[in-house]
Amino acid sequence: MQLAGVAAVVTGGGSGLGEATAVALAAGGAKVAVLDINAEGAARVAAAIGGISAVCDVADSDSAVAALAIATAAHGPARILVNCAGVVNPGRVVGRDGPLPLAAFEKVIRINLIGTFNLMRLVAAGAQSLEPFEDGERGVIVNTASVAAYDGQIGQPAYGASKAGVVGLTLPAARELARFGIRVVTIAPGLFQTPMMASLPAEAQASLGAMVPYPPRLGVPSEYADLALHIVSNRMLNGETIRLDGAIRLAPR
Repeated sequence: MQLAGVAAVVTGGGSGLGEATAVALAAGGAKVAVLDINAEGAARVAAAIGGISAVCDVADSDSAVAALAIATAAHGPARILVNCAGVVNPGRVVGRDGPLPLAAFEKVIRINLIGTFNLMRLVAAGAQSLEPFEDGERGVIVNTASVAAYDGQIGQPAYGASKAGVVGLTLPAARELARFGIRVVTIAPGLFQTPMMASLPAEAQASLGAMVPYPPRLGVPSEYADLALHIVSNRMLNGETIRLDGAIRLAPR
């Protein structure tokens, strides 16, 4: 799909992978709406790229509808959605203080999985009646999973389950939306330099990066953005989850 003049929505766009993707989309000529629960972060990124921002709790239907209404009023219905909003909330199934609180598990599932589906359903509903481009294409949805979907570590039951859910959502959604010319592809990043990773000491970050077979370092957000934009441009990419991980396979702990 072409980028010039096309409306795009990026969730979690106020930092990390989402910020890098919003910047790359805007550089390619897209009209970008930056959605984030963090109003300050979203506004900062939007101002830097000439886009717009909206506060959005992706796990809440009303919040997502309101945020997309702001985006649509400014740029028209979105043809591109990149779902980057997500959280990590470590905790063992049974820890030192007993079983993992159900609310803690539910929070991660709601944001990472239900939030992804929430934006997907709303953007797809708006895109299905748009005028098609070449090959009948009307839209592209890029979701974010994680290598934890495949080799989740001890202490990641909620995160691993939520990201495995995103992987499992990819193919049935792509098959259903194919008749409208809307593609669905998921990226499963490995160890990347994100705000969460930045909270760790430099020595710990270097140690984690050294675990990656090649290149032996943490991934940078622009590398995620590069893949997201390639997915947008390559119409044969559909219904697949792509690991972006330098060939790492996580150990149990």
